[in-house]
Amino acid sequence: MASATATPLSSEDRAILDLERATVAGHTCKVVRLAAGGPTCEQLRARIAQRIAAVPMLRRRLDRSAGGEPVWMDARDFAVADHVVPYDQGGPLGPVELRRVVADLFEQRLDRDRPLWRMDIIELHDGERAIVWRLHRALADAAAAVRYARALLWDDGAGIRAAPRRARADDEARRRAQLAGYLRREFGRPHAGSPLDGPTGTRRDVGFCTVSLSGLRRAARDVQGATLNDAVLAVVSGALRDWLQARHGPLGVIRIQVPVSLQPDEDAEVDGDSPFTLALPLGEADPMARLRAIRADTDARISAHDAGSRALGLTQVRDAFPRLRRFAATRQRSPLGFALSVSTVAGPELRARVFGTAVTELYALAEVGARHALRISIISMGGTLGFGLCADADLLPDVQTMAAAIPAQAQALAQRVAAA
Repeated sequence: MASATATPLSSEDRAILDLERATVAGHTCKVVRLAAGGPTCEQLRARIAQRIAAVPMLRRRLDRSAGGEPVWMDARDFAVADHVVPYDQGGPLGPVELRRVVADLFEQRLDRDRPLWRMDIIELHDGERAIVWRLHRALADAAAAVRYARALLWDDGAGIRAAPRRARADDEARRRAQLAGYLRREFGRPHAGSPLDGPTGTRRDVGFCTVSLSGLRRAARDVQGATLNDAVLAVVSGALRDWLQARHGPLGVIRIQVPVSLQPDEDAEVDGDSPFTLALPLGEADPMARLRAIRADTDARISAHDAGSRALGLTQVRDAFPRLRRFAATRQRSPLGFALSVSTVAGPELRARVFGTAVTELYALAEVGARHALRISIISMGGTLGFGLCADADLLPDVQTMAAAIPAQAQALAQRVAAA
């Protein structure tokens, strides 16, 4: 069925869909916890129906009726009530039950015959509610999901404005040198295996925690050149170190993949998210020493423009050397390239509200990958960071124990800074 509303899938959309398999679903999730007295499911449906025109992608579904490549098509039978639904539960849930429900929902697939998103409204103890919002990764990345939440849910909702995209010619010799250096650093080093490498199954476990931003910012300021992201990775490294060491013995270093947002500037050829890898010093017990080591590694990679080199290089070889591009992309996604993906996204600058009710907690989750048993997603809101851990339930049981250690690691880093 051809129509003026048909939009071809981008190469990234197709790649994300191709990654799906029996054990890996290609969606992300936002968990929004509301204080008592929050909106009902019917109120949320009414607000979203009123605002959905600001997010036209959420009215589109995959269509294969033409017999060729799938395209995005407007869903003629779109109804908000099909996507914003009350969760079928026996009674109000506590924190443990909520995590189990979120994990259960995360294991399920979104209906391909409808636009690829769904909100489950869950009743909690003490009159609180939670919104578990699943979106397919082909429909929205982490940054787009934040914009969609503002447009559809938050009281200060506004329309979606796409970021400007620019491209400039660059010096060919500099581009080649950067790409060659990136390939040496990224593929020319051995990547040891880790306990996070294993055959991914279909069962998921999730963990959540919240950390104050102020202590992490102070820690970053204490190390020259360090950023908030460096401090975040230092506390993640500490929690991961303790969790893995208790179960697998002492470990040295594991490599993590860190998506870096490339904002268009006068030297940019590309924008978007282009990840590169860093070493997490799991053998280091001192949180400040971990922060310094991470800062040094991050500095080296950013100074060498590795994120831009990767994105530009893979784009350049896409047409001329498709087999090389497939090899590089496959190598990047494999356990040989990295053991763990840690991603961050900026959420509301102030505490969000929905129908005047405060959002008390905000978390993001992203699906694990084949042979990658853990994924950590971090989203900011006001003066806090919400950590969402998604794990293969068989390979990494009780991931909430790891999540619960993150605030303690943040406190230890803050105390180390204060004592210095």
